Amino acid sequence: MLKIYHNPRCSKSRQGLALLEESGKEFDVVKYLEDTPSYIELAAVIGKLGIQPIELIRKGEAVWKEKFKGKEYSEKELIQIMVENPKLIERPIVILDNEAVVGRPLENIKNLLR
Repeated sequence: MLKIYHNPRCSKSRQGLALLEESGKEFDVVKYLEDTPSYIELAAVIGKLGIQPIELIRKGEAVWKEKFKGKEYSEKELIQIMVENPKLIERPIVILDNEAVVGRPLENIKNLLR
């Protein structure tokens, strides 16, 4: 199943959603700021992305700079930080079965849909 973790206030996320709509494929939209993934769900997404948790964090966000920047965290702690502060999760994330991409650049989504 195709799924997008989407933030309607983000232009790149809106562009990613538009790409999925244009594809004609069915997909689910998860507005992750309202429907925050659980620790287990987010860990599974990170596994599908094939990245380390730190790579999914938006380090330019004020909450990261104010609370977390410059400190050392385990992978489990980083996932929990994102669950508690979903604004820190990079977006959009598009999942197709067992594969996932961060839609920055949008070309990543196009490649996943091929």
